[in-house]
Amino acid sequence: MSENTAAPAYPATLEIDYQDRLGRASTIFRVILIIPIAIILWILTSGSETITQRVNGSGEVVGSTTSTGAGIVGALFVVTVLMLLFQKRYPKWWFDFNLALMRFINRVGIYFLLLTDRYPSTEDEQNLHLDVPYPDAQRLNRGLPLVKWFLAIPHYFILFFLYIAVFVVTVIAWFAIIFTGRYPMAFFTFVVGVLRWSWRVHAYAILLATDRYPPFSLD
Repeated sequence: MSENTAAPAYPATLEIDYQDRLGRASTIFRVILIIPIAIILWILTSGSETITQRVNGSGEVVGSTTSTGAGIVGALFVVTVLMLLFQKRYPKWWFDFNLALMRFINRVGIYFLLLTDRYPSTEDEQNLHLDVPYPDAQRLNRGLPLVKWFLAIPHYFILFFLYIAVFVVTVIAWFAIIFTGRYPMAFFTFVVGVLRWSWRVHAYAILLATDRYPPFSLD
């Protein structure tokens, strides 16, 4: 007799606790209140900029070039690819840092998207529960990190349109919170689903924490 067994859950998980009541004043001034923590996030994740000026024999500037780095997320992605490709290793300290950074980014994100009115913490979990297990590098495919970004293109295409819908839903939710003090549950479930989908793709293609292809699902 055969038994039906459920497919194992995807290793990258994201859940957000629903707040029954949200502050109207905090919602109205959200784009202003988020500025300090957004500046911290920008400083932490922005790339480096280099300006090189060329001068002629008279000392006059005749041209300049500017190059901007990919930022810390891009740098960690590149070094992780190289480590997996050549040494089959994934140092836990920078996995932990990358995971902590993604938690912080998402805490800022859900605050901006009005899913919570708890001001984003740089380290406390708050009501965002985002996780992925530390991978065994010996079990990861050595060459797959080189093409994961390409394999994830269908997801990015769909997510582009889903995030347009998230923008529309957030605008409607803003008015709903102003008048009722509540974020409509159906909208909340949809936005959390999109964030969950996005996190799975990031864990697969950028964090490189799993070789399991992400599902096309909001659940």
